[in-house]
Amino acid sequence: MTMTRLRDARLVPLVFGPLIGALSVVETNLDDFFGASAAATSISGIVLGVGLVVSTWYPLVGAVVAAACFPIGVVAFGAPGAGGAAMIGLIGAVAWAGWREPPGRSAVALCCAAGSFAGTSVIAGESLWELFFVPAILLPGWCMGLLARRSGERAVKLAELAAALDAEREANAQAAVVQERTRIAREVHDAVAHSVSVMTLQLGGLRRLLSDRPPEQEIVAGLERLGRQTVEEMRGLVGILRERGDGERPAPVPSLARVDELISDVRAAGLVVRLNSPADLPRLPPVLDLTAYRVLQEALTNVLRHAGAAPTAVAIGYTEQALTLEVRNEPARVPRAGIPAKRGGHGLVGMRERLAMVHGSLHAAPEPDGGFAVRARFPLPRTR
Repeated sequence: MTMTRLRDARLVPLVFGPLIGALSVVETNLDDFFGASAAATSISGIVLGVGLVVSTWYPLVGAVVAAACFPIGVVAFGAPGAGGAAMIGLIGAVAWAGWREPPGRSAVALCCAAGSFAGTSVIAGESLWELFFVPAILLPGWCMGLLARRSGERAVKLAELAAALDAEREANAQAAVVQERTRIAREVHDAVAHSVSVMTLQLGGLRRLLSDRPPEQEIVAGLERLGRQTVEEMRGLVGILRERGDGERPAPVPSLARVDELISDVRAAGLVVRLNSPADLPRLPPVLDLTAYRVLQEALTNVLRHAGAAPTAVAIGYTEQALTLEVRNEPARVPRAGIPAKRGGHGLVGMRERLAMVHGSLHAAPEPDGGFAVRARFPLPRTR
């Protein structure tokens, strides 16, 4: 028998009923008060025990059946009165009904028990005192049942209230977090992103003024492009901060898992790209994943800027020790936007800085056939 079964309240009448019934039978057979009717009145003790067992599932019916033991013993078998065990059993039946049933229904059990005992006492020729004595001892048992019922109902209400308070506290905490995230997002959007946007526009104007100085114009163009990229990243950050705040959908987080989208974008820009990537690339650490994506993005952007639509091969490799990226393009065919084909620039500097943050290495150099290759290695943290 499990502990849950042992704690079941219905065990009380299941055990109490047979025990009181047996005690009532023993009492009627051992007490000289019952005399010759002792054997016959034992049936009333059995009825009492059955009533208590029935009250396990039907408290009102069980109390009425238990109360019937008095008229059965006195009227049917001529018993001189009720015994002490029967009185205890009846008090228990009324108290159980008071706990398990609503007050209106349990009051019916009290009235039936009191009326049955009092009426039987009158029939048996007992004194009028019995008419007041029996209700007086049954009423406290019923009141104890009512108190137990109200205490249980109060405990349930307190538990529901505590759960509601916990839910409200959690909701308030989440609302405070969303509000703070929204405030930070608003500050980033209104202050930082706006300032960077203005700087980018000013760099665009400066680039146009340097039309007769291609080297300087290229540097400013790189800064302008970096500014636009920064604004886009800030917008993505604002989207993430506002997630679940105002219903906006955040920008997707850059990841090598989205390399196909990146390749599609550069192909749409006119670059012929061949991708060689493992089909089961595992989940990478977030910082390393973001850095690898940005390095690949920058390398492909450099191909577009410096080598026109030169066919390009992208290779992604993975071992337990490192992740490798290689972007190799054929010789430039047509320079873009009138800018001479040129290797290197601020893009390589930015890639080296990103790789330095994850303790990686970068090798960028011309190829013997006139093309250009960028090779990056990202060491992976040990899993053990």
